[in-house]
Amino acid sequence: QVRLVESGGGLVQPGGSLRLSCAASGVSLDYYAIAWFRQAPGKEREGVSVIYSKSRDSKTYYADSVKGRFTIYKDNDEKTVYLQMNNRKPEDTAVYYCASEFNPPPDNWNRTSWYDYWGQGTQVTVAS
Repeated sequence: QVRLVESGGGLVQPGGSLRLSCAASGVSLDYYAIAWFRQAPGKEREGVSVIYSKSRDSKTYYADSVKGRFTIYKDNDEKTVYLQMNNRKPEDTAVYYCASEFNPPPDNWNRTSWYDYWGQGTQVTVAS
């Protein structure tokens, strides 16, 4: 059974930092990509970042809105994927989800329809 569990959400001030974790079980990150999505109330779910498996050279991609501020990476055993979020902005407020797919196409990695497995999300709020 594939399970993805997000953690690390909370409240952070504008300009502050927060790290999210996605713990994966039942799926090998040697072969599966892990992506972070977010969804604000009344908004569509959008891709934030993705990291591919080692077999795909662990390539990463980011949404333009977070480039230079967010970093996605794996732990040493590749069972957990992190999203380090720096210089947080109020518009970053959303529920953040991690998702997994065997081989999402790099040019369309941020399409939700590609991903077979999803976590239940963790709330991130950026406010003074």
